[in-house]
Amino acid sequence: MSHSNGLPEDKFAELITQVIEFRDRQIAPHVIEWEKTRMFPADAIASAQELGLLGMEISPELGGLGVSFAQKLKVLDVLSEVSMPYAFSLVNTHNVAARLARYGTEDQKDRFLVDLLSGNKLGSTALTEPGAGSDFSSITTHATPDKDSWRLNGEKAWITNAASSTVIVAYAQTEPGTGARGIASFLIDGTQEGFERVAPYDLIGSHAIGTGGFRLNNYLASKADLLAPAGEGFSAALATINEARTYVASMCCAMVEASLRSSVEYASKRESFGKPIIEHQGLSWQLARVANQLEAARALTTKAIMVIENGDSEAAILPAAHAKKFATEFVEPALTACTQAMGANGLKEEFLLGHRLTAARVANYVDGSTEIMTDRIAKSLRSTYT
Repeated sequence: MSHSNGLPEDKFAELITQVIEFRDRQIAPHVIEWEKTRMFPADAIASAQELGLLGMEISPELGGLGVSFAQKLKVLDVLSEVSMPYAFSLVNTHNVAARLARYGTEDQKDRFLVDLLSGNKLGSTALTEPGAGSDFSSITTHATPDKDSWRLNGEKAWITNAASSTVIVAYAQTEPGTGARGIASFLIDGTQEGFERVAPYDLIGSHAIGTGGFRLNNYLASKADLLAPAGEGFSAALATINEARTYVASMCCAMVEASLRSSVEYASKRESFGKPIIEHQGLSWQLARVANQLEAARALTTKAIMVIENGDSEAAILPAAHAKKFATEFVEPALTACTQAMGANGLKEEFLLGHRLTAARVANYVDGSTEIMTDRIAKSLRSTYT
């Protein structure tokens, strides 16, 4: 998949300034409230349309901003410093719009794209099921031909934005027993008959992701709702997974960097035994380790970004796996070290360290678990090192 060259440097710098202002005004004051009330902030996600963030990678001709993949990740990083769950929700609805803009028919764009870009509707991508996660080819939601349409039956689980999304790219098996070869994708309208939303899950945190599921009970999808036919649906999903793994790695880095800034600032001001606590070796070495690992995680993520922007999804598999594995394994101990450096003050909600810790736990599962990343790397050993 080819990517846009993005905005000129000066225009992008202006956009980042606007994103920071938007984040501090629309997101930061509400993050803790969203967690306490277990609220999915659909309105706050929709409000990102005021800056065009729901169409970041979409060409201006179709109503988007036309940023590059790397620029999109910088926007997500800025948002993730305050709330990775918010950023993750936003990018998931954006990705549905971007998928339609790139691959949708004119009819599909006419029906859904304007509503997605304006925030009138939110999007979800539905692969996972109660019994099928990382082993995507084993999904059991099935689509059977019905005259000029398809009947869809099955249940989807662990879906980002499922709390209120109504434009859903759902994957279904059209030929049971054929695995990946029979998987197609359909555009599902969450307001139509046959769509049953499941209540959002009660999680330990990160409620702004709106994680939940839905059931399809004889849902009727017209021919015009077919997005990728059997044989193409599986590869279409895999083509986007490397990008997702890379932006998850980048958002983990952003959370650590924001936490490191807070802990270094605190440790430079707080004194014990006659000097700032950052001058005590026990503490400074702990934070130095975090800084060192952050640099490594950023380097791996930057490598994955460069390969993705070259447009070779096959070549991006391994760099994306390396970036996500390293970032998701280092993010929790790094955040814990930053919390420890602030003493009991690190427990205060206002510093968002606890909020980031639950988001870090989520990062270990989304878009391929840490174990799947390890397996991808393991399978590459002989081709890479012999």
